[in-house]
Amino acid sequence: MNIEGRKALVLGAGKSGVESVRFLASHGAVVALHDKREVESWSETARSLKTSHSVGLIAGDIPSWLLDQIDLVVISPGVPTNTIPARYVDRKDGEVIGEVELAYRFLKGRVVGITGSNGKTTTTALIGEILANAGIATQVGGNIGTPLLSLIETSTDDGWTVVELSSFQLETIVDFRPNVAICLNVTPNHLDRYEGFHEYALAKHRLFMNQTADDVAILNADDEITSSWAAVGLKAHIVLFSVKRELEEGLFLRDTELVCRSNGKEKVLTTRDDIFLRGLHNVENVLAALAAGLACGASPESMRETVRNFQGVEHRIEYVTEIDGVRFYNDSKATSVDATSKAIEALSGGEGKTVLILGGRGKNAPYAPLINLIESSVRTLILIGEDADNIASQLAGHAEIIRADSMEDAVAKGFAAAQNGDAVLLAPACASFDMFKSYEERGTVFKAAVANVKS
Repeated sequence: MNIEGRKALVLGAGKSGVESVRFLASHGAVVALHDKREVESWSETARSLKTSHSVGLIAGDIPSWLLDQIDLVVISPGVPTNTIPARYVDRKDGEVIGEVELAYRFLKGRVVGITGSNGKTTTTALIGEILANAGIATQVGGNIGTPLLSLIETSTDDGWTVVELSSFQLETIVDFRPNVAICLNVTPNHLDRYEGFHEYALAKHRLFMNQTADDVAILNADDEITSSWAAVGLKAHIVLFSVKRELEEGLFLRDTELVCRSNGKEKVLTTRDDIFLRGLHNVENVLAALAAGLACGASPESMRETVRNFQGVEHRIEYVTEIDGVRFYNDSKATSVDATSKAIEALSGGEGKTVLILGGRGKNAPYAPLINLIESSVRTLILIGEDADNIASQLAGHAEIIRADSMEDAVAKGFAAAQNGDAVLLAPACASFDMFKSYEERGTVFKAAVANVKS
């Protein structure tokens, strides 16, 4: 891809946009950076691009005379692909791609791509550790927090880049082809962005569109959507995993053993006792990671040791502390109803119940799927954020509901409502942007509030 001399517009002044601007400008493009927000509210890093890279900064509407000059648009994941600048440039035969696609065209080596509604970050981090501990040159990036463009210089011809991919990022790929592609699950999410669930699922499916027979596609046999993709066929070699049944070929959970069956031969790769992470959904994540490790050449013995030592990722059912017999868990990354369900399930089965902190900026998904779990496992709902009224209207009568004005208030009221043996769980089922800059900040504030709880 020739960049020198091209006139480029980058949409979105977050991490991905900033990295795109730096890369394009350093390769000779004339670049403008756009965001709907006023420039004064952008990060210092984004604003500094004006002087450090001679980049034009544009807020609000983009004048048509400028769009007429643009021949390349790079869209950040948070910006919809149907935004006016992207559509305008596309109609006049300009190129419209995302940061992942831009990076892929310059990336060396082979790629593992991971997507799914839930479990992406945990699985991506675990695969990275599995490959690195097996002595395989590995780097990790993408939606996990490190823009893929920032990994180009460190990529090598014999190495692997492990990439977490959101549906938003997959919308804008063109040539991106993962040698190993994983879809963990597809459940309702981001319905505030997509017209319906089908459109969201199609975005996930794009991960496999450029694969060939030389590649590997790893799919969840227990998920209705991903298993249907295996049934209709993909070009890549398909590897299935399941926690519900034994498979003729693939990886599965049998009692407490995680088993790989291939060409009529079996090997026990690890056991549930070796997995620190709570919940059956994390067994799914481990199975997917093991399948990727095998596809990339990691030894079973090395993988088992890595799984045994893997402590998980911050903000994913993260144990915080115990105070007077009440345990606190931070699952701020549970930004969908399905993710919240899995978090509740992971903590159920003990003597106590869960006090659930729920709410934030809703995604137009129903909360009713939580009702059975709430009735069986939840003592009290502590509601926060913009969607609190909507949540209350859908879940009233199924558990005690308490409103909170802030995260500190929610933690204090959650602790007061909990009984000995209970868990206070932050698993909001919503985005964080009504009260926080990110789910990471939300989780950090939760942990700080827990640290200030007085027994």
